[in-house]
Amino acid sequence: MTLIDLIRRRRSVKHYDPNHRLTDEQLRALVTAGALAPTSFNMQNRHFVCVVDPPIKAELSAAAWGQDQVRDASVVIVLTGNRNAYKNTDRYLRNAPPDRQAVFEKMITDCYADNDPFARDEDARSVGLAAMNIMLMATDMGLHCGPLIGFDAPQVSDVVGLTEGYDPLMLVVVGKGTRPAWDRMGLLDLDELVSIDRFGHHTMTGPVQG
Repeated sequence: MTLIDLIRRRRSVKHYDPNHRLTDEQLRALVTAGALAPTSFNMQNRHFVCVVDPPIKAELSAAAWGQDQVRDASVVIVLTGNRNAYKNTDRYLRNAPPDRQAVFEKMITDCYADNDPFARDEDARSVGLAAMNIMLMATDMGLHCGPLIGFDAPQVSDVVGLTEGYDPLMLVVVGKGTRPAWDRMGLLDLDELVSIDRFGHHTMTGPVQG
C-alpha cells in the first residue's frame, strides 16, 4: 500500500468490538509511531496514557460525554501536553554535542519561559502530529481508529491521574471496528483550500481525491 492509499484509507470509526484486545507488540508499535513524530527543539513535550482496562475506559467514556467508542475501543490513548518540558533540557538534548546543547537551551528558554500560552500551543502542535502518526500506524496494521476532542478535560485528568503541567489535549481510540466510517460529508476543492504564493491566489483547482 502506498502512503497516499494509507492516508485515504484512514477514517474515523465510531463503533468498536468491546471484546477485542491489542497485543503488547501492537500497542508498542502505536506509541512508537507517536513518539517518532517531530517536536520543536526535540522537546518531546507530550505523554501518552494508554488506557486498556475496561473499568477505566468506562470512566473515560463518562468524561467524554458518554461516547461508546471510548468505552468499547481496545485502547484509548490520552495524548497530553507537557507545558514544563522546556525546563528539562537534559532529558531530550542528552545526545547532543555540548555546544549545541548550550545554544538550544538558550533558544528554548527564550521561547517558552514565562510564556505559558505559547507553551500550550506548542503542546497542541506536538500532540496533533503524534496523533496522526498513531492513526496512520493503526490503519497500516489493519485496525480502526479515531480522534476525539469531545471530553471534559479536568475529569479526564482525574480519571488517569495527570499531574500539574500535563493537559489532556486529544483522545485517540484504536480497535476493531464493527461498523464502517460514515461517508465523507464533503471535501473542499483545492481552489477553496490552497493559495499559491499569496492568500487568495487560487491557481490550483480540482477536487481532492479522497
